[in-house]
Amino acid sequence: MSSVLPSAFRRPAPDGAAALPESALELARTVLIRGPVSRRELARDLKLSVASLSRLGKPLLDAGLLVEGELVVDGSVGRPVRLLDVRADSAHFLGVKVTGDFIQAVLTDLRATILASAAVPIADTSVEAVVAAIADLAGSLAGRYDVSLTGVGVSLGGQAVTGGVVRRAPYLDWRDVPLGTLLAGRLGLPVEVDNDVTALAAAEQWFGAGRDAANFAVVTVGAGVGYGLVMCKGVVRTGDTGLGLGGHFPLDPNGPLCMEGHRGCSTAMLSIGSICSQISATVGRRVGYAEALELAAGGNRVAVAVFEAAARALGRLIAAAANLTMVTTVVLGGEGVGMFAPMEQVVRAAVAADRDPEATPVEISVLSADFTGWARGAAAVAIQAQAFVVAAPPAAGAAGHG
Repeated sequence: MSSVLPSAFRRPAPDGAAALPESALELARTVLIRGPVSRRELARDLKLSVASLSRLGKPLLDAGLLVEGELVVDGSVGRPVRLLDVRADSAHFLGVKVTGDFIQAVLTDLRATILASAAVPIADTSVEAVVAAIADLAGSLAGRYDVSLTGVGVSLGGQAVTGGVVRRAPYLDWRDVPLGTLLAGRLGLPVEVDNDVTALAAAEQWFGAGRDAANFAVVTVGAGVGYGLVMCKGVVRTGDTGLGLGGHFPLDPNGPLCMEGHRGCSTAMLSIGSICSQISATVGRRVGYAEALELAAGGNRVAVAVFEAAARALGRLIAAAANLTMVTTVVLGGEGVGMFAPMEQVVRAAVAADRDPEATPVEISVLSADFTGWARGAAAVAIQAQAFVVAAPPAAGAAGHG
């Protein structure tokens, strides 16, 4: 494995450049999330006059961070306007999801659109081996597209704290690992480290459900069950984030036991391992998740019963998230979401049964089961932290000294 970072990764700031003021950064971020968008809409959202917004945006346009589109009619009275947008290809990010078995990486643009992806198995989960594998993936993906990386985001199942320290990662048997610092030193790039479900929530906050909902919950089903929350357009992070507290929420008093002895908890009812184990025990052989879904689709009574029980449990969990946090949008993700489509009516009936009949209906947004979505979430965390944290042209009158 290579230990030398290609110089193409480095993105030095121009000499004599000045940092962008926070007001300009807020404008750029708003355009990133909402764009293409008119100045009139931006002025309304940012509570600025159109004239003030135009003055604020001029340095961003001059620096190439924002661009103007074609003339369009925006629905208001008057002449056509040019919508503002970002150049999505002006920055590239690496998103990485680390599991106990493999590492999934994606290369994205500034809007977290996946441009390329790659995955490598890891037999060695030592910190050194994982850092080396991520560095190799970074070199491979950036080299494939011949781009410079602006930053890196890493997510994993566990508890990450400020400063990129992984406090606990059970799948990797890690405790108190300064992953962010180690990887930044290896790559020469800023690195963000976050819990995988929280990272997925961050991606939805800027580039998904959060564009239309200031408050929403994220529920993930896969190897385990995860829960995340966005309130007032911000991802909720606490000292307990990443402990998997949503993984043992009681859902069915008659359900199976999880590995820790909880009967009918969310992990026992919804995790891929539990669902497959229940079906495998009945058919007398090991059954994978894809085959389990096929058996249910084919009318196998045991598989249908297991998935119907899982669907009712999922509906109850979604309803609990909505009831306790008073959100009306729940994003469903993870590699186990394949059960939702065939069991959607059962899920929605269970949600309705646990909601007040006069409560606002819960909107359920279902993500792809593709594992790259986890890595995209990690890229989104890096984008949120590092987007537009680049140098701006010197202010007028601030001539350099020669």
